Order: sequence, then C-alpha cells, then structure tokens
Amino acid sequence: MTSSAASTTTPLRHAFESRVDEVKPMKSDINALILDYLTTEGYSSAAASLSKEANLRPTQEEESIKARQQIQHSIHSGSIQEAIEALNELEPQVLDTDPSLHFALLRLQLVELIRTCNATPGSDITPALTFATTELAPRAPTNPEFLEDLERTMALLVFPADNLEPQLAAILHPDLRRSVADRVNKAILTCQNQRRDAAIRNLVRLRAWAENTARENKIDLPARIGLGLDADENDDIQDNGLEPMIT
Repeated sequence: MTSSAASTTTPLRHAFESRVDEVKPMKSDINALILDYLTTEGYSSAAASLSKEANLRPTQEEESIKARQQIQHSIHSGSIQEAIEALNELEPQVLDTDPSLHFALLRLQLVELIRTCNATPGSDITPALTFATTELAPRAPTNPEFLEDLERTMALLVFPADNLEPQLAAILHPDLRRSVADRVNKAILTCQNQRRDAAIRNLVRLRAWAENTARENKIDLPARIGLGLDADENDDIQDNGLEPMIT
C-alpha cells in the first residue's frame, strides 16, 4: 500500500513555478510583441490583420514590409536574380556598402545555376562557368573566405550531387537560402533605421542568459524550465524553427 500511495502522490511544485504562474502579462503587451515579430520578419498580411484586430498602430508601412517579404520569398524559391533586382530597387545602397552580402547572393545565384546543370546529366555547364568567371572570380581575391566559398561551390560541378561530402551537400541545402534571405532582411532593416531583430528574439536570449547566470550562482531553480511552447515541451525546438531565436 505504501508503494501504491507513493506512486500516486502529486509531486510538489517548485516555488519558482508558483511565482511564474502569478505573473500575468497584459494581452496588449503580448499583441505588441507578436506584431513586432511579424513586422520584422516580413509577414505583411499577418501584421496588417493583427494591427487592425488588436487596434495597434503599425510600426512600418505595409508596402515596405511586402517588399521585404517578396525579396525573401524570391531567395527562398531560388530566384536570386529577381531578388537582387528587387533589392536594388528598394534599397540600392545595401549591396554597394556590403560586399560580403553581395558576394553571398551572387554565390547563391551560382549555386542555382549549378543545380540546374546537375538536374540533367550531360547538360551544358557553360552558363555556370561564365557566371562564375564574370561575377564571382573578380571578387574572390579580395577576401580569403570569398575564394574558399567559390572553390567549394565550383566543386559541385565535379562531384555527383547524390554523393557529396557534408560541406558540399550543405551548399545545396535550403538552409543556405534561408541564411542569405535572413541576412538580406536584416540589411534592409538596418538601412531603413529599423531594428534588425524582433524584440522576442532578444527576450529569449535574455531569458537564457538569466537562467544560466542563476544556475552558475547556485540559485535554487527547477531542474528544467520550459519556455511555455509546445516545441519546448517536446525537446524539439530546432525542428520547429525556434533555434535561431536563442542563438
């Protein structure tokens, strides 16, 4: 009986958890935080809807958000030339003042050309070679990282796409598109004198720092403190796209 009773006993809650439950954030603050995230990340329609429903003043013009969203969409879909043209039309000084970002976009454009060449065995690789020679080769000597990136990318023309080492396979992975799109989005925001990161990202980083600092100082905390997100409860933050918020 003792064993059975012990197994059904509700575990005592940590004092920290009770204190967390007592904190009731205002709905208006939460809405503002969400609107800030949607605006910064370029979700124009969602930001406009929330702004109207929650009676919040938009922090940026909807057309500007849409323009950033379209540029990101073009990069995600592999239409790099289209993205470059739209970026130059929206904020022409971005690429002029950021050679690293310009090279990253051109390299991604080369990756897409190589992807097209590799899609059909025996296809003409001249477009990829010409683009690499005219657009990337003159820039590569100015930065050792540029040269290394170009060499790795050109190796995609030599080795079979279905048997690449991890470093080369990563170049063809959609994560590269996402990374460049995020850099472009941040560059546009900086050019427009806006914050590069949504406030919620900084809050999550601050929360992680505070917990680490508390544990280092031997402050009594629960063994594990969740973020209150489904993904967190399942230990699946990365797969749900939340990892960038805390790195």
